[in-house]
Amino acid sequence: MSAIPLIDAQAALGFVIAQTSIIEPGVYSTVYPDIQYRGLIPVDTSGSEFATSVTYMSQDQFGKADWINGNADDIPKAGTTRSKFETPVYTAGIGYGYGFEEIGRAQMMGINLPTEDAAAARRASEEMVDRVALLGDTAKGFSGLFNAANVTPIAAPTGSWGTLHVAGTATSDQIVDDMNASLMNVFNGTNTTALADRLLLPWSKFMLISTRKMSQYSDLTILQYFLANNVYTATTGQPLTVRGQRGLDTAGVGGVARLVAYRYDPNVLKLHMPMPHRFLPPHPAGPLRVDVPGVMRLGGLDVRLPKQVVYLDGI
Repeated sequence: MSAIPLIDAQAALGFVIAQTSIIEPGVYSTVYPDIQYRGLIPVDTSGSEFATSVTYMSQDQFGKADWINGNADDIPKAGTTRSKFETPVYTAGIGYGYGFEEIGRAQMMGINLPTEDAAAARRASEEMVDRVALLGDTAKGFSGLFNAANVTPIAAPTGSWGTLHVAGTATSDQIVDDMNASLMNVFNGTNTTALADRLLLPWSKFMLISTRKMSQYSDLTILQYFLANNVYTATTGQPLTVRGQRGLDTAGVGGVARLVAYRYDPNVLKLHMPMPHRFLPPHPAGPLRVDVPGVMRLGGLDVRLPKQVVYLDGI
């Protein structure tokens, strides 16, 4: 059996094309445990892949029933206010490639091409989406879950929790009160129609409540106590999701620690990704290299019901 000429560009390209059909399914099935956005934000991939923008309406409601005279003309009225928003969609890219020697060695030995570069490209795409979803992108005018432009931050009722290594002034009870206050802020801000079911904390604060006891007479940590005694669970009977997240230790106004409470629902917030990351067909990038481009089209995070998202600063 004669060997395939290693300098045959067409044979090398055909070999890489065949290999990508093996590489890509495995790469895309990999789960990256420290990529945060997928468990925190609903992702919408339903739009046209080449749409230039996504338009949506943010709305609020007003009106209160009251007593009236039986012959009154001034009946109280309810209504809604709507604001139109348009989120642009941009193209991003990250791919990988193989050099002359890698292709030739794999052909000669009858082995598969290495998958590490493809996995690295896929990982890089997920890291970019994670950054844009949570922190936004100032160059594109995007804000994220931690700094949404239409959410007004409020100061923590007590604040100053401290950390494992730096003492704060808040007691364990006051820390629990602060966390419940963030849930109640959504409840009250929506005229008691919605409750936050997600609570995100800076890692330093999450570690504090995970290890600090409620009191010297209790074996429960603050977190254990709060999970059993929070407004959401008491009202719905469902467990509240509490997580520690990177990027919140200095996300508040003036660089202070920020707590984020919100209701996880695509009607509340949504990340637009009309074209999830994909690898395009391999193509010759020169006489000695075959590249596999990777592209995606991504819009920003839309917070559609900003009263169902709360930023509690200074915890």
